[in-house]
Amino acid sequence: MLDDTALKISDTADTQRERPRVHALMEHPEQRYLLYRPQNVCADSPMVVTVHGISRNGREQIEQFQAWADRYQVILLAPLFTKPVFKDYQRLGRVGRGERADLALAQMISEAADITGTEQRRVFLFGYSGGGQFAHRFAMAHPQQVARIAIGAAGWYTYPDQTRKYPYGVRDSDALPGLVFDPAEFLQVPALVLVGEWDAERDPGLNRAPHIDRRQGTTRIERGRRWVEAMNKAASSYGYDTDYCFEILPSSGHSFLENMQQGKMGERIFEYFFGHKEEQ
Repeated sequence: MLDDTALKISDTADTQRERPRVHALMEHPEQRYLLYRPQNVCADSPMVVTVHGISRNGREQIEQFQAWADRYQVILLAPLFTKPVFKDYQRLGRVGRGERADLALAQMISEAADITGTEQRRVFLFGYSGGGQFAHRFAMAHPQQVARIAIGAAGWYTYPDQTRKYPYGVRDSDALPGLVFDPAEFLQVPALVLVGEWDAERDPGLNRAPHIDRRQGTTRIERGRRWVEAMNKAASSYGYDTDYCFEILPSSGHSFLENMQQGKMGERIFEYFFGHKEEQ
C-alpha cells in the first residue's frame, strides 16, 4: 500500500503540471475526450481510460486521477459521452439508441496514442457507476484492447451466460450487429470491483427491474459480489486462473468523490493496475 505522502505534490510541481486537454475525434468532431500526459512519458508508457457515470463528470475523474498518473507515469484518457449522441453508452450503444460508444472509444485510444507518441496495445480501463457498466461490457466485447479493468459501483452487469441475449448475457443480439462475444477471450481479462460500504441504497439511478433483482441482487454490493463469483466460475470452467476480485471501500456511499477521498479508491485502482510492477 502506498503511503499518503507519496502523493503530496509541492506547489511548484502543481504549478508545472499540465492541465487535461480537450480533443475531438478527427472524423467525428462532435465526439470529444480529455487527455492528460504527464512529463517524461515514453513510447511504452501505458494508458488509463476513466469513464464517467450518468452525471457525465469526465473532467472531475481525470483531475482526481492526475496525481496518480504522475506517480505511475501513465497517460489518462476520459471520454466525454454526451447525452444526445451517446444515449446508451452504458450498454455500448444499441441500435436506435445513439452512437456506438465502444467504437468511439477505440478511435479515441488510437488517436490519443498518436498524439502522445505511445503504443497502446492494451489499455487499463476504469469506469464508475454507469461508466462501470460500460467498462466491463467494453472489455467483454473487445478483450484484445484491454489489459485489466476496475469497476466502481456498477448498477448491474452483463453475465458470461451464452444462453441469454446481450446485455443480460453474451449471446449474439441484433441490438449490436456484427459484435460477437467470445468467453474464451474475455475471460482472460482480470477485473477488480469496488463498492462503498454504504452503497446499499436503492436510489433512482439503480436498475430496479424485478428480473435484475432476482438474478443479480438488490444492491450494488450484492450485484458486484455475484458478478465476480460468476466470472470466476466461468473462467475456471475454461481452465483459466484469471483473478476477479471484489472489495468494499470504507466510509463511502455512491459518490465518486467520496470513494476517492474516504474510500481511497484511486490508491486501490492504481495499485491493482500497476503495483505489481514495483514489486519486481
